[in-house]
Amino acid sequence: MHVFNHVKFSVMSLEKSVEFYGKALGLTEQRRKEGSDGSFINLYLGDPKSDFQLELTWNKGREEPYDLGEECFHLALTSDDMEASHRLHEEMGCIAFENHAMGVYFIKDPDGYWIEIIPEK
Repeated sequence: MHVFNHVKFSVMSLEKSVEFYGKALGLTEQRRKEGSDGSFINLYLGDPKSDFQLELTWNKGREEPYDLGEECFHLALTSDDMEASHRLHEEMGCIAFENHAMGVYFIKDPDGYWIEIIPEK
C-alpha cells in the first residue's frame, strides 16, 4: 500500500512563495533540507489537519522561470469557508479561474502554479 506524502513545486523565490502560501492558504513551514554546498533548499509546507505536504524547491543560480507546460496539473485544497477564502484571494489578486457551476475556483502562486480551492464536504 502507498500513501500520499508530498508534491513538489520548483520556485524562483522561497520568500515570495512562503509568504504567498502562508497568507493565501495558511500553510506553514514544517521542515527544510539544504544542500551542504548551498545549491538547493527543499522547504516543506503543511497544514494542521493533514500529513500531506507541499515541497518548495529553490535551486541556486536559476534565473529563468520554470516551464509549467500548459497548466494542466494543479494542487487542490479544501476550504471550510469558501466565501472568506474567495474574498481573501480576490483581495490578493491571485484568482486565475472560476467555475461557478462546480463551486470551485483556482488561484495562481507567484511562479504560476495553479491551486484549486474546493468546498470542504
